[in-house]
Formats: sequence, C-alpha cells, structure tokens
Amino acid sequence: MANHREFDTDAGMDWDAEAASFDDEPDHGLRDPDVRAAWADRLRSWLPGRACDILDLGCGTGSLSLLAAEQGHRVTGVDSSPAMVDLARAKLAGRDAAFLVGDAATPPVGEQRFDVVLVRHVLWALPDPGRALRHWRELLRPGGRLVLIEGVWGAVSPVGIPAERLTALLESVTAHVRVEPLSGDPLLWGRAVADERYAVVAAV
Repeated sequence: MANHREFDTDAGMDWDAEAASFDDEPDHGLRDPDVRAAWADRLRSWLPGRACDILDLGCGTGSLSLLAAEQGHRVTGVDSSPAMVDLARAKLAGRDAAFLVGDAATPPVGEQRFDVVLVRHVLWALPDPGRALRHWRELLRPGGRLVLIEGVWGAVSPVGIPAERLTALLESVTAHVRVEPLSGDPLLWGRAVADERYAVVAAV
C-alpha cells in the first residue's frame, strides 16, 4: 500500500489517517479513465485468462481488487488499516470480493489457497521480505503465481526494493520469474517518472 509519495515514511505510518486522501494519487484511485485503462491492461496480462481466486495483499482502498473483479476474478483483500478495508468494501460492494483486516506478511486466510497473490508497493516496507515471499508461496495452489509490483522511489533518499534484489530473493521460491519494467509508461502513474518501477510475475 506504500507509494512513491511517502519517501520518508516507514511501515509504522498511520494508514487510517491516510485513507480518506489515499485515492487522490492517480495510481491509487485510478479515477482518470486513461490511468485506469492502463492498469486494467497490465493486470489482464499478469493474471490468468480464466476466472480465479486472487489474494490482494496490502490492498489499500481496493482499486486493483476492483479491476480484478471486473475481469471476472474472485478477490480476497487484506490490509492492516481498518479504514482502508472499509473503503475497499464500499468500493466493491456487490462484487465477488471479501476484505479482511490483517498483516500482509501473514494474512489471516487460514487454510484457504489462491491462484494469484497480488502485492503492490508493500514488499519493500516489510522487515523480512524473503520470509514474506516464502509464506506467500505457501498460499498458492499448484500452478499459481506471484504478481509483485515494486520499485525504488525518490532521488535524495530513495526507498524501495530494486528488481535485481527482488529476483534474487525469489530464487529460493521459484525458478520462473519475469520482470516487466513499468517506468516508461506514464499512463500508469498519471505522469512521467524517472525512478525504477517494475512488476515481477513469478510462477510456482
């Protein structure tokens, strides 16, 4: 749920306080039709073509969850902020979606398993990203995939996780990793960006 606006924050940020304005960022609220369409196209290319079960970790207000649901998928979203979860539930009211308050690193889904674990701008802020990746893999059904959208933001004091480091962490999880650069598509962010932004699709 963390984003390029919060270069100087950490995982202890008060996300409940941020919830009301969270969707003001173009790549959060996806209110601009062109930005929304750009994310929908990317998501369609990362997710299976058939209807499947998606676990959206650090789902925020549920914008990506909504896109996935509109594409026919069943979505379970998890976020540590009750205010974010309330907004996500309202945004996806009437859809095949459920939202839970919990830790993205160890989501409260019990024995439930998924076809895709979708995570955007969360892994970099976790204290042990390698451990989180191994746990997320265990939440996947055979043939499932991790879809991880990450980056490195800021010029003076950059924060994030470089693609090279993330692919190295995934070596113990899967041998099938594809990295897709995202920095060159200004429609995804509502503006041109110069920092490193990318998606990793890792099949297990």
